[in-house]
Amino acid sequence: MNKEIVIRSINSAVDFALLHDGKLIELHKEDENSKFKVGDIYIAKVKKTISGLNAAFVDVGYEKDAFLHYFDLGPKVRTLLKYLRLVKDGKITNYTLENFNFEKEIDKSGKIEDILTPNQTILTQIIKEPISTKGPRISSELSFAGRFLVLIPFSNRISISQKIKSKKEKDRLKSLITEFKPKGFGVIIRTVAQGKKTSELNKDLQSQFNQWLNLCKKINGAKTPSRILSELNRSSSVLRDLFDDQFKGVYSNDKSLCYELKDYIQQIAPKKKSIVKFYKSDKPIFEHFKIERQIKSSFGRTVSMSKGAYLIIEHTEALHVIDVNSGNRSNKSENQENTALEVNLIAASEIARQLRLRDMGGIIVIDFIDMIKHENRIKLFNHFKSEMENDRAKHKILPPSKIGLIQMTRQRVRPEMNIKTVEDNPNGIGKVEAPIVMIDKINNSLEKILNNKFITKSKLKLHVHPFIAAYLTKGFISQRMRWYLKYKSWVKVIPRDAYTYLHYRFFNIKGKINNYKGRHFAAFFLPFFDETKIFFTRRNSKKT
Repeated sequence: MNKEIVIRSINSAVDFALLHDGKLIELHKEDENSKFKVGDIYIAKVKKTISGLNAAFVDVGYEKDAFLHYFDLGPKVRTLLKYLRLVKDGKITNYTLENFNFEKEIDKSGKIEDILTPNQTILTQIIKEPISTKGPRISSELSFAGRFLVLIPFSNRISISQKIKSKKEKDRLKSLITEFKPKGFGVIIRTVAQGKKTSELNKDLQSQFNQWLNLCKKINGAKTPSRILSELNRSSSVLRDLFDDQFKGVYSNDKSLCYELKDYIQQIAPKKKSIVKFYKSDKPIFEHFKIERQIKSSFGRTVSMSKGAYLIIEHTEALHVIDVNSGNRSNKSENQENTALEVNLIAASEIARQLRLRDMGGIIVIDFIDMIKHENRIKLFNHFKSEMENDRAKHKILPPSKIGLIQMTRQRVRPEMNIKTVEDNPNGIGKVEAPIVMIDKINNSLEKILNNKFITKSKLKLHVHPFIAAYLTKGFISQRMRWYLKYKSWVKVIPRDAYTYLHYRFFNIKGKINNYKGRHFAAFFLPFFDETKIFFTRRNSKKT
């Protein structure tokens, strides 16, 4: 699998796209002026404690107070508060924690008012960005994420990613980290640390330790509330979390951003520095990599898939609902059960992509097509879980229910990516789907026709608006030529002035194909039903 990162810089905003074999997997938008990003650390002030919620509302400088639950305090919060007070008073100048005495851990079932008081100063980290009418969610258990390791102050625990299965490798990593881990700090060993050399791990750990030292230096004299340590920009943080040997290119239309990315890759993977390239063509970078088309076709309420199947995605305040539909596709399977399984497997792969692409979080309910056989439901469940393995967000998937629903939760740390794909109707009032998606619909319709054995393929003609016809036939390797190379069937494109912009129709030697969106049964019997209807209409009219 070839992975590429495409970064578009427009004014103060940066759009980031992750591609797998040319297919859009993740899309992020970042405003350079935006605050309150996940990972940012603030020195804040407690506004009030709510015993009924066992939580506190904290002023971090946002219009809405941040939410701090008792469980997000961390077991060492007393130690953190003591350390913060001493640093602010200038009584601690050595920030290594080597000789610092830790306080007793808090009770897991304790009360927030026993720990925090109004107007108290506290160090907090953003764990969930402001969403809708809610302020950010914060934690006082600080962490500094690196490429291979995560450094946690006021802890001595070493944890290893569960995705590392080898016990030998786990033991090796744990022994290495134990040797050079700073006293008073815990470490989480990430999956990408597997197989890495001691020098690489030590360098990464030292980088995070330096971040802690910089944080401590900024505490004394910092205003309350204020941000004292910022997370990496979104593109660098994604590179940090996802970069591996499968990456073949990192492209950006911003020269200064290219220099920054080269410097960062030089630190984490010096041999891959050359993959960062500056894009300088007149054609917009997202159009060159065919990202704009994928955005238009992927963010609507309806998402088309292969073989005529499609998804309906609905968003509410409480949860997301996804409905899987087989559509009027050509049925090559022997029975309905096999058809349902085939469509469900396709849908599971697309849903896993959609969750990452839209960054959907919270409760998600998926209504797959009903299947009778238990082994097919299990096969679908396992397939969906395997497709979700590459998702960085924490998630939990429940087995199919008795009525065929799959319920899941996915970590929600920032607002959902929501892009409007509808446009003004060129034929009148209202909204329509983006016209660029129309080419995909024509492709799907043609595929249905050519896969339907009851429809005559001789002398296929496509009647469309002249503008669409010009697009389909432009160039030597036109869209029509691609159809011929793929299906070995020539389609004559006929411009029709009478057609509206989004209207199209297929014809064959027998005339108009009314049912290219229909099933085999309809394809065979529809002409007969039409003639019968005409016969009885005429007969009844004569009687009257």
